Order: sequence, then structure tokens, then C-alpha cells
Amino acid sequence: MIEETLKKYYSEIGISEKVYDYCQAIEKKLKSRFDDIDTIAELNQAKVLHAMQETSFAEEHLSGTTGYGYNDIGREKIEEIYARVFKTEDALVRQQITCGTHALYIALSANLRPGDEILSPVGKVYDTLEGVIGIRESKGSLAEFGITYRQVDLLPDGSFDYEGIKKAINEKTRLIEIQRSKGYDTRPTLSVAQIGEVIAFIKSIKPDVICMVDNCYGEFVEDKEPSEVGADMVVGSLIKNPGGGLAPIGGYICGTRECIENCAYRLITPGLGKEVGASLGVTRNIAQGLFLAPTVTAAALKGAIFAANIYESLGFKTVPDGKSERHDIIQAVEFGKPELIQAFCEGIQKAAPVDSHVTPVPWDMPGYDSQVIMAAGAFVSGASIELSADAPMKEPYAVYFQGGLTYPHAKLGIMMSLQKIVEKGLIVW
Repeated sequence: MIEETLKKYYSEIGISEKVYDYCQAIEKKLKSRFDDIDTIAELNQAKVLHAMQETSFAEEHLSGTTGYGYNDIGREKIEEIYARVFKTEDALVRQQITCGTHALYIALSANLRPGDEILSPVGKVYDTLEGVIGIRESKGSLAEFGITYRQVDLLPDGSFDYEGIKKAINEKTRLIEIQRSKGYDTRPTLSVAQIGEVIAFIKSIKPDVICMVDNCYGEFVEDKEPSEVGADMVVGSLIKNPGGGLAPIGGYICGTRECIENCAYRLITPGLGKEVGASLGVTRNIAQGLFLAPTVTAAALKGAIFAANIYESLGFKTVPDGKSERHDIIQAVEFGKPELIQAFCEGIQKAAPVDSHVTPVPWDMPGYDSQVIMAAGAFVSGASIELSADAPMKEPYAVYFQGGLTYPHAKLGIMMSLQKIVEKGLIVW
């Protein structure tokens, strides 16, 4: 009876019986995978709860400050909690950090000086970092301040080129930038274990080098974070995994005391650092979002696995594939044709709680070298932990799906994406 009622609701939303039955059959095979994800979520939930209890987090910490934000006990407590969750000496968690790229820029510019060099051992950095570093000419880039960059590409199988890394490290190498997630690429995402291994290798060659991990999309996916396997800094956005869908803005940097002090001086100003920065009433959202983050991340992971299995069964290449272990929440599907990307994104948008009536179209998004199409009908604008999908309009025409504050919503989004593709006659069953 309940299943028939559910099918009726989906029909009213626009899901055909054929698409519904097809997706239900695939979902039934994923129960054991979903059980494993729930176990990781339970572990991470305990970790976050323990950090809040250990720090005596109290109602008085939920109130905000204005102006300079001196003696903001809530802000200080949030940063203490983040440091405990990520097992680091210190943390900088601020709503003044506007996005993940901003957080990465702060971490890089704060800990590099003219003449220093950045090394990426994972190949090309994410598109928006190209302007930050100066790979793509941009005003105010690190290159303008005499900071250089080099990269070592991953091997064809997605593993590290250890020999190439060893050759690339030199007297100028000051910071290693490790991007955990794939970005707009179809390489495998790095596991925490892989990151730990490459950090140990790099530190054996140059112990004083700073190892920074771009942790975006990877928080709470595994039972450990990169900061637990040797990373000097881990960096991310609060409108992705750790914000739990409630943080309205912000970013975090967790790491060594010296690195975080440098970051605070760069974000605010030398001499003031962490002592100022009003919380403006968002402490409650940031704290509650962190509390919910493990289960929200689990929902997004289930959605990603569901998507991979649906589209893999239809003959498309998925990265990661439907059976692989997960190290971030992003699911890539290589469609090979722009019209398939368009239809997929239309379906994700139609499944949104906000702006479901809007049709996404490609546009010249700042920081990218091609037009990008984005589907994101979110409560927090641009929040990648909410149901969303985006794609650069270029070969191999791969779409990147992520998020879902609840698994049922992520599931609906994937079914609706398939519905749109079917309606446009772009696949034949």
C-alpha cells in the first residue's frame, strides 16, 4: 500500500512508472553499501558529538557578536571544536571566508613568500585555483608576488608518480598542494590513506615542507581526515560537507598553530588575527550544521552511489564506478554529448525545492575557461552539499553530481534527471 502511494506521488511529480520501476530495482541491490555508509556516519557523528561535549559547548556560545567581535566566545568555541574534530592544533572557522577557493587562497598566500614554490603532486589544480596561483593570468595572483608553481601529473592508473615527485622537489619547494577531490576531471578521488602515504614520502625528502590538503567534498566520507595522517593544513568550505546544509556561508582551515596564525593574519590583518571578526549571529547555524554533517554527508554518498549504478547500467562511464569505494561525495558521469548534460541538469533543477521552475543554461561563470551549466535549486545559494549538478561545456562532456541533504531527495533528483533524458529521446531502452 505504501509503495503504491509512493509511486503515485512520484507520478504527480513527473516520474513515469517505467523510470520509477527501473530505479527501484537498482536501489534494492544497494542495501549493504548503504549500511556501510551508515556505519561511517555513526562513527563521525560520535566524533563530532564528543568534540562538542569535551569543549563544554553551551547555549551561551550560540549568541553572536557585531562590530569588531572582540571576546566572541562562540566563535572561539567553534574553532576549538573544529580543531578537535580534525585533530589539529588550531583552526580558523569564519563566515568572513566567502568560499572554498577563498579559504585555499588564504592558506596559500598566508604561508608562502616571494621566491617560494608550490608543488601539486596530483596534476592540474581545480579551475578556480588557476587564477589564484597565476597559471591563468589574473590580477593579484600569487605569481605576481614571485611565487612559482609546478605540478607532477598522476600516473595513468591514477596513482602518484613518486619518482616524478622526488625530482620536482627542490630548495624552493615550500608548500605541497594536494587536491583530494577530482574537480572537473575524471581521475579517481584520493583516499585518506593515499594522501597519508604521499605526505610521508614527501616529508622524508623535505621534512619542513608544508603539506596542505584541499579537503572540499571529502569531509566525513571516511573515518579519518587528512589532518590525521600528516597534513599540516586541511581546507574546505562550510557550504559543502561540514556545514551540514545549515551554514549560510563560510570556510575552515584546520592545522598547525603556526599555519593557522599565519592564515588569521592574512584573513584579517597582521597584529589582529583571530582576535577580531564578529560572528553576526551565524554561530548557531555553523554549529548545528557541523552536528548534522556526518548524516548529511552519508545521504549525499548514497545518492552518488545510486546515480553511478543507474547510469552505469545504461552504458555510460561513471567515475567512480558503481562498485568503487568512496572518498568524496562527487559523482561524475561522462555523457559525451552536450545535450545529455543539459537534460541531466534540467532534471536535477526540476527536483529542487527552490527554483524548480527554472531551466539551467550554460553561462560564462567567473574563474572557468569554458561555459559552465549549473543546476542548484538550494536553500543556500551555491551550496554543493545540497542537491546540485554542474558541468563545463567541453569534452568529454562529463556532468558532476553531488549533494542531497536527505537521501530521498538525492534519489528523486537522479530519477528526475533520467526522466528528462528519456523524455527528450536521448537514450533508447
